[in-house]
Formats: sequence, structure tokens, C-alpha cells
Amino acid sequence: MPKYLIFLLICCAVSLKAAAQKTIALDKNQSKQFNNQNDSLSKRNQVKGFKDTATIDMYKIYDTEGNERIVDTSLTIQKEYKFNYLRQDNFGLMQFANIGQTYSQLTRNFNQTNLLPEFGARARHFNYFEKEDIYYYEVPTPLTELMFKTAFKQGQLLESFFTVNTSRQFNMSVAYKGLRSLGNYQNALTSTGNLRFTSNYKTKNNRYKAFAHIVFQDLLNQENGGLQDEDIENFTSGSEDFLDRAVFDPNFENAESILVGKRFFLNHQYDLIQPKDSTGHSLTVKQVINFEDKYFQFDQTTSDEFFGESFSSSNIRDRVTLENFETDLSVHYNNNTLGDLSFGIGYNDINYGYDRVTVLNNVQIPNRIQDQVVRLSAGYSNTIGRFSIAGKAGVNIIGDFDSSYINGIINFKINDDIDFEGHIIANINAPNYNYLLYQSDYINYNWNNINAFNNQTTGRIGAAINSNKYLNASVDYTTIDNYTYFNLDETLNAIRPVQLDESLSLLRIQVEKEIKLGKFALDNTILYQTVGNGTEALNLADIVTRNTFYYSNHFFKNNALFLQTGITFNYFTSYNMDGYDPLLAEFYTQNQTEIGGFPRLDFFVNAKVRQTRIYLKAEHFNAAFTGYDYFSAPNNPYRDFNIRFGLVWNFFL
Repeated sequence: MPKYLIFLLICCAVSLKAAAQKTIALDKNQSKQFNNQNDSLSKRNQVKGFKDTATIDMYKIYDTEGNERIVDTSLTIQKEYKFNYLRQDNFGLMQFANIGQTYSQLTRNFNQTNLLPEFGARARHFNYFEKEDIYYYEVPTPLTELMFKTAFKQGQLLESFFTVNTSRQFNMSVAYKGLRSLGNYQNALTSTGNLRFTSNYKTKNNRYKAFAHIVFQDLLNQENGGLQDEDIENFTSGSEDFLDRAVFDPNFENAESILVGKRFFLNHQYDLIQPKDSTGHSLTVKQVINFEDKYFQFDQTTSDEFFGESFSSSNIRDRVTLENFETDLSVHYNNNTLGDLSFGIGYNDINYGYDRVTVLNNVQIPNRIQDQVVRLSAGYSNTIGRFSIAGKAGVNIIGDFDSSYINGIINFKINDDIDFEGHIIANINAPNYNYLLYQSDYINYNWNNINAFNNQTTGRIGAAINSNKYLNASVDYTTIDNYTYFNLDETLNAIRPVQLDESLSLLRIQVEKEIKLGKFALDNTILYQTVGNGTEALNLADIVTRNTFYYSNHFFKNNALFLQTGITFNYFTSYNMDGYDPLLAEFYTQNQTEIGGFPRLDFFVNAKVRQTRIYLKAEHFNAAFTGYDYFSAPNNPYRDFNIRFGLVWNFFL
């Protein structure tokens, strides 16, 4: 990854030099938040084919579904929530002590519509860019964004991004997010890198369009297994002798894990018939080609009884790989009256497994899951007045994985402020690969459930109402048959995959409301959830809440400075929080230790000057006076009080 970083730094240096000469102010008044589409940006460096005067609405971002939004450099409370390692709102997630480590999930939504199992090590995938996480751009002038945030001891989080249109038809972008943080505990170093290249092209008549990206990712964590049981009391006591967290001896100090992946992706389409009249008839052929190669590896210099007995006493190395080639070909017919109708066929060639064969108790455990899967898909969407409907369905017709899904959404715009949405999801799919097959140097971490486990069946129905004037509220109800999870086997004292032999149910209700009074505001998000059947398999907090009281205002001549400051209160009720297994990089269900019921208070001061957003936060400042009984998972403490600084800097050349 260093060679990619050097290349990116050169790109950033060039863009910074140009920016120093031609930095452009996007907005004169922060409160506009770019609603004024007539703001003039620049006539310099204008890409041929764009209008002479660039406005903010011309800086566009597209997702894989073609949805469009504009670049936004405003400072809002939502931007405060997203200024973190993941760069997305992490409500419902509980960070571990060091940035770049995993997150405990305080809630689960079960909204997947997969036709194939997922790769394992899900606890390491929070910062892994899937193909749906990649965005494409269209800009009239080059755009650069630099992001920086302090970490914990000897490190920092950096992300740089640059995009340019060489013409109206072609855009390219390059981005790199890198992190290195030593952490406050022993053997907790994190070092991650995400390198992304994107490009998109369209012909002048818009008949042909193509979106492509290449992604390289490596996510490395030292693993220490958390605090030893006898040290829990020393941590919770708040004794000055243990406030230096480096004095704790973790469960082990000789292990690390890494998740590495690379992906090559192309999504292109051609209009056989373009809409030319009021009926809007069009016929489009689309193809998606995606190849992804990834592996997860756990290394340990010597074996440790923490995981039980092992085949070898030294140089433990567990490595599992997945190669997945997929392609989809679909035909889309659109009519202004009938809507959009699509049919497609897809193919997957998968190769998951290990480079060795394990024999345990005279039984050979296979080392590979290989399959060629053919699937059919269909979709429909239409909008009639204030009412819209969309649906997708897919089914595997060839291959060992007998999976299918249906996903439907309806939306009704009651008025200009109130939207109602309803959805339904039904998914039948095999458990993830590491539930089906796993091999390790540790004896208890070897299993073959390829023919033993049934498909997991998920049904989810929900509704939501959104209103800027009143509130946003949502409710969903999920049932799961053959729920598959990792469980602490007390007999073996090991983590094993199991399937629940009864139907599991989950009800969630979430309410969001911001109350404003002059320059002051109170932003609230409250989630209530309850598990019906299967409470021993799925443990979740009954209530999760986040409440932010803040003040915002403009200062100085021409509103040059926009300031935002306040306090955020986070809380979740105590429950049997899932434990973390570093060997699997998975969370497992346990019913012995309750965690939660402690408040987390963050004080922040954020400011915006031109296109620079500055963030200063005192995280968990109540740690010393509300008690030290705070954990992110059993034996894994949450973060102590610390002060962190960061910024996001945009350049429009």
C-alpha cells in the first residue's frame, strides 16, 4: 500500500498548490446550505462542455443505483455525527477503545437481500468498502477534499480525495483513507488503508454510460483479547494505579489479524431505444461485471489456552480466502405510463476456503466451497402523482445455494412536508461461509456444517413517516427461521456456530425529532426494540438514545465564521452484550455478563470558515465522575476521556 500512498500524496500536493492560488468560496452565507443555485463559483479551470459559470448544483455525486445528490460543504449536526472513522452516522454502534477496531451492534436491522452467503470476519467489515459504498462524480472544475482527525497515541486518521472531469463526458477520481493508531492498551495497534479509483463515462448523446471502480483495502489490527478477568475490578475501581491503561496485561500480546481485499467493478449500459416523445418509450441493456478477491488472516507467534488446545504450539496462522466473479445482464423497458420493468440473468463463480485439509477425530473436514450459480432477477418501479412503488425479486436456479428474495417499497407523499413509506422483505439464504466451513490451528475452531445447516428465512415488514415539521418515525417487525449465530459453548469453552430451532422475532420503533428555539436546538433520536422468541440467541438493548443540545450562529463580517457547540448524551439500557472473538473476528452470544446503563457525554465545538470545517471534541468527559463501569463488550473497555481535533477541507479549483 505505500506506493499507492506516495502516488496519492503527489496528487494532493499538486491540487494543494493550485488551491493556494485559486481557492474559491462556495457560499457567502452558511444558512443557505447551498439552496441558492445561482451562487457563482468560478470561470477558471472550467471543463469544456459545462456552462461558463459553475454553480454548486453542478458538482454531482452518483451511487451505484444512479441516484444523484450534490456536493455539500455545510456544517450541520448531521455532519457532526458523521465526523468519525466510518464517516457515517454511527448511532446504534458502540466503539471499542482504539479507533479502527470493531464496533458492538446495539441494534440489528436484517434488511439484506442476498442470494449468496457473505464472507466471514464480519466484525472487521465496518470500514470495508463494498461495491454499494463507492460513489461516482461529475464536476465542472477539479474538486479536492482533505480530512484529518487525531487518533490515540502515535497516529492519526487521514483521508484525501480528488476528482476531475477531463470533459463533460468523462470523470475520474482517486481517494485514500489511512489510519494508524497505537491505542492506550497493550497490543491494540490499528493500521488500515482504503484506496479507491473511480471513473465514469457517457457519450454525447447519452446513449452509452459506464461506471467503473478499482478498490484495494487492507485492515490490520493487533488483537489482545481484552482485559483478563482478574483485572476487571481494577478497571472499574478507578484506582489511580490503573488510569494508565498500558499497565494492564491483556489476555495475550502476540496476535494480529488482517482483512485484505481488492475489487474490479464495471457497470455499463446502452440505450437501444431512447425516449423521444411524451410516451417516453425506452429500452436499455445493462451489464455488471464484478471480481473480488479477499482474505482474512489471524497470526499468533505461539498458541494460547485462551482459544483452547491447538495442533501446533507455535506460528499459528489461520487464513481463509474468497474469490468471487459475478456478472449480470439485464434488459430495462421504460414507459411514462407503465413505469420501468426489468428482467435479468446473473452468474457467479465462487471459490471459498483453505489451502489445507484438516482431519479431526478421524473425520476429514473439506477445505473448499466451490460453486457456479445462475440466477434470475426482475424489477418494477413506477410513479403516479404522489404515489410511487418499486420492487425487486431474485432466485438462484442453478447451483448448490437455493436462495431467493423479494423486496418491495411503496411511498406516498401526503403533502410537501410529509412522506409515508412502507416496505416488505422476504429472503431465503444460506448462512455466511464461516458458519458453514471453518478451519484453524485451534482444535475447537474446526467445523463442517455444509449439509448440517438449513437456509435462514427472514421476513421483514416496516413503515416510516418523515416530516421536517413534526418528526421522523419508523417501525419494523422481523421474523427469522433457522437463525444462525455464534454462541459460547460452556461445555467446550469455545465459540461455535449454532442454528436456533424456533422462530425469532424482533420489533423496533425509532423516533427522530429536532426542536429548535432561536439559535438553540435539541436533536433527539430514540430507539426501542424488543426480541420475542429467541431471546437467548439475539441480545439487544431495549432502549438506545442520543440527545444533542447545541447552539449555532454566524460571527464576524459577512458571516465569515459559522460556529456550532453543544453536548451529546448517549445511553443504552444494560443487557447481555455480545462478546468478541478475535480469532473469528466475529461477535458471539453470551448470557453471563450485562453491560450498559452508563451515560456517555461528549462536548463539541465545530466551526466553518469558507470551505473548511473544524471539529474539536471532548469525548466521554463524564468518565471520571460517573464511574468506570463502561465497556464496549465483555472484557473490552470503552474509551476514556480524551480530546480530539479534526478538520475537513474542500478545494474547488
